[in-house]
Amino acid sequence: MELMNIARVRWACRRGMLELDILFQPFVETQYEAMTDDDKNTFIRLLECEDPELFAWFMGHEQCQDPLLADMIIKVRGRPAP
Repeated sequence: MELMNIARVRWACRRGMLELDILFQPFVETQYEAMTDDDKNTFIRLLECEDPELFAWFMGHEQCQDPLLADMIIKVRGRPAP
């Protein structure tokens, strides 16, 4: 999978839900560049998910069944899910 350039990743972080913007945008600005290519690919896969699904995962209403995405959610949140 080819990595997106940082400008495209920033654009993909602009979501339809403010709660997701608040999570994704600071994460990209502070963490994305230092991540491994594998983690970048996982983050990009996470960005390809639908907003309602992302919201449910990040708010702890549902558990993401993909272990790589679940780990990335923890990284973006900066702490384990409740």
